[in-house]
Amino acid sequence: MTRSEPASGEPTLRRPELRPLWQSVHDRLSSGRPVTRVRLGPLDDAQREALADLLGLDRLPEARPSVALARLEEAVTELCGRTVRETVTELVGPLHDRAGERRRQEGERAELWTWLADHDIVRAQPALAEWVASCRAAGLVGASPERTRSQLTDALTVLGELPARAEPLPVFAARVLNGHSHALDDGTPLSTLVLRALATLYDTTAPQSAAERRALWARAGIADDDLSATVLVAGLRPFGDGPLARVSRVCAEAGQAASLTLAQLRAPGEFTLAVAPAPVVHAVENPSILALAVSRFGPGCPPLVCTSGWPNSAAIHLLRLLADQGATLRYHGDFDGEGIRIAAYLLDKTPARPWRMTAADYRAAVARTPQGPQPGRLTEAPWDPELTHTMTEHGTALVEELVADVLLADLAAAVR
Repeated sequence: MTRSEPASGEPTLRRPELRPLWQSVHDRLSSGRPVTRVRLGPLDDAQREALADLLGLDRLPEARPSVALARLEEAVTELCGRTVRETVTELVGPLHDRAGERRRQEGERAELWTWLADHDIVRAQPALAEWVASCRAAGLVGASPERTRSQLTDALTVLGELPARAEPLPVFAARVLNGHSHALDDGTPLSTLVLRALATLYDTTAPQSAAERRALWARAGIADDDLSATVLVAGLRPFGDGPLARVSRVCAEAGQAASLTLAQLRAPGEFTLAVAPAPVVHAVENPSILALAVSRFGPGCPPLVCTSGWPNSAAIHLLRLLADQGATLRYHGDFDGEGIRIAAYLLDKTPARPWRMTAADYRAAVARTPQGPQPGRLTEAPWDPELTHTMTEHGTALVEELVADVLLADLAAAVR
């Protein structure tokens, strides 16, 4: 049978009064679930009469009848030799599978959130797990997994490039987001998303005012000028006649610390480290540790860098520069919630490795100082998952100054 040769029962099936029947059947079959009966109505008298004629009923059905699909199948097959599915497809349009579509969409959403939780940047900085949860709670952008993934990809790209190179926000955005200089303008969805991640990372409340948003961007290295972004160093004796090498060397030989500006780091001139053996550069979180080392070792102080809390663009730039010159980097910070997040951040942004930052190191230190303040919000330490569990059990924070003697002993061994 072809469309050019309609079945003898075709006019009956195409009666306008049967349109509600076919529409209801089409809707139920498009659910993607098993269908045995179809509820209709309310039907007017003409529609009830047409339904009675189709099904061969000896009386008019009620205004809201429930039609058995098997009975309808018999009637349609007898009239035209086609199935109900073929008939409603012909009369109404292609059938859908809403249940299957929902399963597909649920699968896409699950894949999206798994991708985000397993992203390298999130895994390297476990504090961002809370941000991942907030993104999931906020739902999809425009109900689209594709649009959501695209926006999250941009946010992760931005987070991966922070701290910035002391650039204005539009310049930074243009550099990391393929020329889109206004993508991070105040109030854009991407800007809000990234700032929420930074607030989670720094354990601060989400910024509410324009001033708070600017302060958070500045903390991440945006709009730092070349002179105000500085990093403390001691014992750094590079070769070369460049300004960075000479400033570092003069201060080291005098047994003093140096405060290097980002401007000096960005234009170091001639600057090289010893090739063999590769130098080991230790980094610490707190200036007091660097001050103790300078006081103890004087002109013999081994290479030491201080981040002064969260590393700014100057600290990250210096550590990367030293690593590029072949230095082996080792980092130590506070044993508290923020110290763990700072360490995870620095280890992700540079080739540095932990220094005296394991669960065993913490247990040895807390045995000497069992009473202390609460450690605050704790997140996983990627380099030693046992560390956070151990800190949670003891419930005690240990600032870096409490293990200064252990750190100075390691530095003394390096001097020897």
